[in-house]
Amino acid sequence: MSNLQDIQGQIEKLQKQAADIKARDFESTVQDILAKMQAFGITVKDLAPGKRRGPKGKAKAPAVPGKKAATANKKPSQPVPPKFRGPDGQTWSGRGLMPRWLSALVAEGQPKENFAIKD
Repeated sequence: MSNLQDIQGQIEKLQKQAADIKARDFESTVQDILAKMQAFGITVKDLAPGKRRGPKGKAKAPAVPGKKAATANKKPSQPVPPKFRGPDGQTWSGRGLMPRWLSALVAEGQPKENFAIKD
């Protein structure tokens, strides 16, 4: 079994090999990146955070998780009237996922239309 000194020696040897490979491939990698930048018209300025642009050249705002894009003339939404009513008075507008109470009734073999609210 190897001891700690053997393992540390192997780590040093592998790190040296990794550094040699990195140094050897550095120039070709830089040339490859420069060629792609030139082909797509990418500048160093385009690489700055928040300065991304799409293939048509339009700037795109960076995506922020958990935030929706703001719209200039967004009207406040009004509640949608219910279209289905359950036996215990539950309601569903017909939008989004089917609620559990209606899913259970449909699974029992009852058609969803039986619970539609008639105008």
